[in-house]
Parts: sequence; C-alpha cells; structure tokens
Amino acid sequence: MKKTYDIEVDCANCAAKMEEAVKNTPGVADATISFMTLKLKVVFEDGVDVDAVMAQAIENCKVVEDDCQIFV
Repeated sequence: MKKTYDIEVDCANCAAKMEEAVKNTPGVADATISFMTLKLKVVFEDGVDVDAVMAQAIENCKVVEDDCQIFV
C-alpha cells in the first residue's frame, strides 16, 4: 500500500533526515520526501497496521528533527 502525507519541515537537510528515519521504521518498504512540495510518500509492507507504523515513524522523525510535522 502507498500513501502520501503532507509534512512541515524547515530545510532540505532536515527533510533528508526525516526521510531516512521513516525508511528505517519497521513496516515501511520505502519512503521519499519532496522538500519542494512538502510531501511524504510511504510504501508500506504487506499486512502492516498503517496507523501504528506511521505513529512509530512520527516518533522516529521527532528524534532526528524535533520541530518537524507529518500530518496523518
């Protein structure tokens, strides 16, 4: 399953850190962030609880960039 989320982030470097944090979240097959459009595209592994995975992804992002936002 693939979903797109709006994000809020201050700089391209922070967006890259967020992208890596989401990619390293269990249940995420792939993730990409476009800093220009402020969009996060996430490809989830089959059979995962999307809401639980995104909750963990948000926590992971807060560790690397505490003022970022992912709007789910």
